[in-house]
Amino acid sequence: MIARNLGRVRVAVLDDYQHVALSYSYWSELPADIVVEPIHEHVADVGELAARLAPYDVVVATRERTALPRELLERLPNLRLIVTAGMANASIDTAAAAERGVTVCGTASVGTSTVELTWALVLAVLRGIPSAEATLRRGEWQAGSLPGGDLAGATLGVLGLGRIGARVAAVGQAFGMRVVAWSQNLTAERAAEVGVDLASSKEELLASADVVTLHLRLSNRTRGLLGAPELALMKPTAYLVNTSRGPLIDERALIDAMTHGRLAGLGLDVYGSEPLPAGHPLIDLPNTVLTPHLGYVSRRTFDVFFRDMVADIAAFHAGAPVRVIS
Repeated sequence: MIARNLGRVRVAVLDDYQHVALSYSYWSELPADIVVEPIHEHVADVGELAARLAPYDVVVATRERTALPRELLERLPNLRLIVTAGMANASIDTAAAAERGVTVCGTASVGTSTVELTWALVLAVLRGIPSAEATLRRGEWQAGSLPGGDLAGATLGVLGLGRIGARVAAVGQAFGMRVVAWSQNLTAERAAEVGVDLASSKEELLASADVVTLHLRLSNRTRGLLGAPELALMKPTAYLVNTSRGPLIDERALIDAMTHGRLAGLGLDVYGSEPLPAGHPLIDLPNTVLTPHLGYVSRRTFDVFFRDMVADIAAFHAGAPVRVIS
């Protein structure tokens, strides 16, 4: 049961950037003594964040927008429950939470929204849509626009063939692309099940693909998976898209490759530091389409997240936690 603070249970919803959290009706299902308070701005400083969250019994994290490390958890005396969107959140120190008697619960998730954004980025960068639209709005008709690339007959390289990667591969096939896949644990059986070719190595995939897209979990094994040597293997006519996690790619090497024209285009939804700082070198790179980590930001996904978040809080409040993450 959540400890009560002056007769109320206070719930902080972190990083409600778009002011949408309370627009979902599920919150009204909670008991009247549970007060939900969204925090709209991102608070990066640990000291400031600790001061903001100190009165709260429950913290709701929207994916990995805000890290909840040991240093922070040790400064939150009232915290009893953390609820995260999804069933995995690498930015929460679950061991530190367990030591302090803080329960961590998750939610179901919808992978299709990330699949769709992946292809939005592929098409936007391949066809130069942002720059073409900008010239049109300036009253210029196809001014400076180069012919766009083609997907039919091209090779799609998928790094990671899990739930999301497999769906991305299926869309590539629908476009008439040859699809090759690779990951450290990918088997020939799994590739055959999805109907794609298994690359013999990461290097082979990078050298052969016209479009490379990443769909891997961030771990010690995958951090920096694409560095300068790997990027150098890609064709200068190839496009790279990442909707998974920023640190999968060495950002300095990526900036260098794009600056010197060693890749045809880049689509990014994720970054090493989020929110992306103003004036970051990525912002001014040519042939680049950037989105602010929108892969999971869709109405359907948020509906699932907030539905389960409310259920998690209600179950914990009743003394029977669900979807506990150890």
